Amino acid sequence: MGLQCYFGGTTIQTLKLAAMPASSRFILNPIPKTLVLNSFSRHNYVYCPLRNPFKLLLRALSATAVQTAPATESLDNKVVKPQWKAAIDFKWIRDNKDAVALNIKNRNSNANLELVLELYEKMLAVQKEVERLRGERNAVANKMKGKLEISERQKLIEEGKNLKEGLATLEEDLVKLTDELQLEAQCIPNMTHPNVPIGGEDSSTVRKMAGTPRDFGFPVKDHLQLGKELDLFDFDAAAEVSGSKFYYLKNEAVLLEMALVNWTLSEVMKKGFTPLTTPELVRSSVVEKCGFQPRGDNTQVYSIEGSDQCLIGTAEIPVGGIHMDAILAETQLPLKYVAFSHCFRTEAGAAGAATRGLYRVHQFSKVEMFVLCRPEESESYHEELIKIEEDLFSALGLHYKTFDMASGDLGAPAYRKFDVEAWMPGLGRYGEISSASNCLDYQSRRLGIRYRPSEPAPAPLKKGKGSLAPTKFVHTLNATACAVPRMIVCLLENYQQEDGSVIIPGPLRAFMGGLELITPKSS
Repeated sequence: MGLQCYFGGTTIQTLKLAAMPASSRFILNPIPKTLVLNSFSRHNYVYCPLRNPFKLLLRALSATAVQTAPATESLDNKVVKPQWKAAIDFKWIRDNKDAVALNIKNRNSNANLELVLELYEKMLAVQKEVERLRGERNAVANKMKGKLEISERQKLIEEGKNLKEGLATLEEDLVKLTDELQLEAQCIPNMTHPNVPIGGEDSSTVRKMAGTPRDFGFPVKDHLQLGKELDLFDFDAAAEVSGSKFYYLKNEAVLLEMALVNWTLSEVMKKGFTPLTTPELVRSSVVEKCGFQPRGDNTQVYSIEGSDQCLIGTAEIPVGGIHMDAILAETQLPLKYVAFSHCFRTEAGAAGAATRGLYRVHQFSKVEMFVLCRPEESESYHEELIKIEEDLFSALGLHYKTFDMASGDLGAPAYRKFDVEAWMPGLGRYGEISSASNCLDYQSRRLGIRYRPSEPAPAPLKKGKGSLAPTKFVHTLNATACAVPRMIVCLLENYQQEDGSVIIPGPLRAFMGGLELITPKSS
């Protein structure tokens, strides 16, 4: 719901709110129902889908993701035709029904497995009938090639016509069934790592604790008070200009943001990651393929009215799409990216003191890591990603806990997720500053990202296939290296001094022109 506005010949596109992964805990204060975005501006976690649990269960979707015709809607049967198809292995789902059903329950998903299986059986039956009619049609066509009496030929013509009409009707039914099956099956979450705790967020387990809370010998201020006294940000002006939960960074806070981004990039690049900046507007289909839903009432994604584009909530989305529909050589793997982007989230439903200041905002800068690898390597890369995160936070002197997140707190794409929560003394609590997720082939089956193994296929080979090995889906992983606003919260509150100044952590000083201390401005 929104109006297109025109000012001075420039079209202003209306932003619509759409749903991001329900499991994301980077969530905020509600904002106005619509926002407007200049269509020429550069600027810029409910789920669906499925996957595998134990290594036996690591196969839940097959055949490559397919591009289809533009979306259409049938008012009669309420089925919306998707613009794309995930490579879902429905036979695997049927054969592992009990495991999938239990996983849906453990993930608190509203996916309708019984409907998926019912639609699948119907689709198979219609497919079988279509194939039968096609065989009869071909048989009639072959008979027509020979010498026939006029009456016999006329009989065959009539029979062929009836077969053609019946086949057309069945083929139309097959398309509708296939589309409805896709929409329902895309709501099935990934399978879950066997070591993941079962239950809600409170069931998550601590896998590591680093450092200890600082012992302050004076009253502690939160980042809002520190920011006001040090003239580091302005929420009031931003609220007038953009609305609640937007902000201006000022003075040393600007340098601190740049330092955090550049230091993080430089450190992660040392681990063999390729740096990227990404588009901050993406097609809604790419958002969906990554496991986010750009629709619904509990909105986290800003979608642009009158277009198929959305603002990104994380660089995971455009980086995930960079190799969409590609077949990679095994020698190219792993592909490791570290991406800087601005991120936009509606943060619908989040309110209260826990979201004050910079902790939950609608727009922020973030450095995100993303890995595409062979299936047998994804668990080791998951450990690598969380270690990189922990090393970064330890280097900044933060006290934090790393959690193995419980099943009910996993977004649909995640097979396993580790979250890091840092101590924020001004807020008086731990706050999430990063996460690292292994998504197995959940995203790649939707994005169509495969690789071809280097080893040739074993004999016997199919005729015409040469010695090429069959393609496999890559595994994808993502992890937050630096979510800037929350890092600023941590640094201001943990490094505050009794005189109101704030110490700059050693690793960042070279990226701030040697600045060691943020001091109150003289009046």
